[in-house]
Amino acid sequence: MTPFSEHLVDRFRDTFPDDVIEVVEFRGDYTFIVKKERILEILQFLKDEPDYDFDLLADVTCVDYLKLGGTPRFHVVYQLKSIAKKHRLGVKAPVSESDCTIDSVESLWATANWLEREVYDLYGIVFNHHSDLRRILMPDGYEGHPLRKDYPLEGRGERDDLEVLQRIANQLPDDILMVETESVKRGKENPDGADVI
Repeated sequence: MTPFSEHLVDRFRDTFPDDVIEVVEFRGDYTFIVKKERILEILQFLKDEPDYDFDLLADVTCVDYLKLGGTPRFHVVYQLKSIAKKHRLGVKAPVSESDCTIDSVESLWATANWLEREVYDLYGIVFNHHSDLRRILMPDGYEGHPLRKDYPLEGRGERDDLEVLQRIANQLPDDILMVETESVKRGKENPDGADVI
């Protein structure tokens, strides 16, 4: 560990002694595994404290540990970066299947809005106090969360089920399905037959 990393880790542990589950170091990168109940305060500290200065939330994602048999089943993962300090950090918060909720960090970083919606849509994690928590990739009437390990690998027949496709199409605004062929422009014709864009 570099002196800065030791300082970062030690001070974090001293500040949140009851909330740090584990600190993992791999090839010089650190991940703090923390209790979900204080995720907002922990990330606020990491953002606002000058020694840390994590001003960029690069990603929010989730890992489903169903096949490993561990509890809790999910880990919500935050990837933080400090532009000024040129360092990065992962923060993980375990979330149980029976209480699939965690506080939103949208109040800290605006980028959390769509990132948390994606995790909600694909894993079913509910972000408390999110301003607009709804599906972002899957249609509104879609049942299930396709990145969960218990979701069938081949899907649930959505691609082949005409009733499901019709139900989804009926939920779309009328004008979304209309395409004006006059407005579609093609590239230059290639003598070999393929279009060049």
